[in-house]
Amino acid sequence: MGLDVFFGSSLVDMYAKCGADGSVEDARKVFDRMPERNVVSWTAIIAAYVQGGLEQEAIGLFCEMIWGYVVPNCFTFASTLKACANLPEFGLGKQLHSQAIKLGVSAVNCVGNGLVNMYARSGRMECARKCFDILLEKNLILCDTAVDWNAKNLDPKDDIFNLETEGTGNGVNAFTYGSLLSAAACIGTISKGEQIHARVLKSGFGNNLCINNALISMYSKCGNEAAALRVFSDMKDRNVISWTSIISGFAKHGFATKALELFCEMLEAGVKPNGVTYIAVLSACSHVGLIDEAWKHFASMHRDHDIVPRMEHYACMVDLLGRSGLLSEAIEFINSMPFRADALIWRTFLGSCRIHHNSKFGEQAAKKVLELEPHDPAAYILLSNLYAAEGRWDDVAAIRKSMKLRKLTKEAGCSWIEVENQVHKFHVGDTSHPKAQKIYDKLDELTFKIKNLGYVPNTDSVLHDVEEELKEQFLFQHSEKIAVAFALISTRKPKPIRIFKNLRVCGDCHTAIKYISVVTGREIVVRDANRFHHIKDGKCSCNDYW
Repeated sequence: MGLDVFFGSSLVDMYAKCGADGSVEDARKVFDRMPERNVVSWTAIIAAYVQGGLEQEAIGLFCEMIWGYVVPNCFTFASTLKACANLPEFGLGKQLHSQAIKLGVSAVNCVGNGLVNMYARSGRMECARKCFDILLEKNLILCDTAVDWNAKNLDPKDDIFNLETEGTGNGVNAFTYGSLLSAAACIGTISKGEQIHARVLKSGFGNNLCINNALISMYSKCGNEAAALRVFSDMKDRNVISWTSIISGFAKHGFATKALELFCEMLEAGVKPNGVTYIAVLSACSHVGLIDEAWKHFASMHRDHDIVPRMEHYACMVDLLGRSGLLSEAIEFINSMPFRADALIWRTFLGSCRIHHNSKFGEQAAKKVLELEPHDPAAYILLSNLYAAEGRWDDVAAIRKSMKLRKLTKEAGCSWIEVENQVHKFHVGDTSHPKAQKIYDKLDELTFKIKNLGYVPNTDSVLHDVEEELKEQFLFQHSEKIAVAFALISTRKPKPIRIFKNLRVCGDCHTAIKYISVVTGREIVVRDANRFHHIKDGKCSCNDYW
């Protein structure tokens, strides 16, 4: 019976699914011994390789199948498209799409799902949407895939919240709401998040654990920690994700005391923390410089909860020591790690070197990052900024030239704010907004007022070799200040102003916004790439430790 093609195909499938740690060795042995193979046999072995994480080999088998004049079916395409989605080389996926069109299966559900997923994972959302639109039947899983990847690849000016799934006749499930809440959290559109929250309640999902966890995360990331705490407090059931989400939220907002209090409550409630919980706890300590407290929790991970510290936990400790200025201790800690430090560790340490203007350690860290990730622009930029702060302009020019030769580009800084359900995005020196003239008039007015109050522009934040007067002019064209000025002409008290930035907030902007909060009497919340800054009456929740 072993020679029978149908029996052999089933054996390949069985060994593939039962292989230890995704091993395909036994499945391949059966496949190689088969005297006759059909499309089912080939599909089974291709799926086995995809399941085992051997994507290149899976695509090689697909090509071998084509050369053997075996016509693939929709399930063969589904498995091979999954392999393509996991590979950085996008050309293979486009060729597969062409082949699927030629064979007339591109609109079949399982193939369409694979195409939507593949295009979405590569960031080609327009192509993903086209594949989605031509499908013969749109099921809820497919709608969720489209919504989820839209959420992860969203630009602040995009709007996926009108992607309706009700028209498919399948309704909306918890995963769909979770993806939409994730999208709102990513770009900080709290009004959209509140609208989705209202729809959640109307749809009867108010007690859904997963959705409530997503709501905690959304409100935290949108700068409304009080609303996140209300959702958490109203939950009837909580799991480790619920506790971790609220602890992480308070940690990112700089409220370390509250975060650690919640962690103690979690332990008292008998909920066992996981590795992600400890990342939140250590981050809370790092954001306010609680060194002894952090060491205590770092030691308790393995001792009390049998959690082996991962690279992320070590990165938190390196960040804590580095922020505190203990650079030598941070280096010793890195060298004592039980495994080789990755680029994340060295990038974290490099950031601390920049803060404390230590070019000796900074050069060492940058070298390590570039050894591990030679095409990482962040290392070049951090080191360039470090040299610029020390006035080493020749070294800055050398780094910029090196980046140009390697075709590496710096991510453009931008800030955005949501006003009346619309997201407004600004870049440095932006004049494209319809209200640009009013924005800059407001900036001039604010500059005059805060200087009278004692503000002195910190031109050290301008990392260009130009005259002081020009440096001061550059400072007032930063995207954060433009966003704040726009918020002041577009909103009224007592509504807090919530600004979002894709990079770390500029030091001078941080100081200026504290003064602006005094002269305007407004609360201003700024979310940058690392944390939140709650600024009110001239004081920030970070206590200038960031």
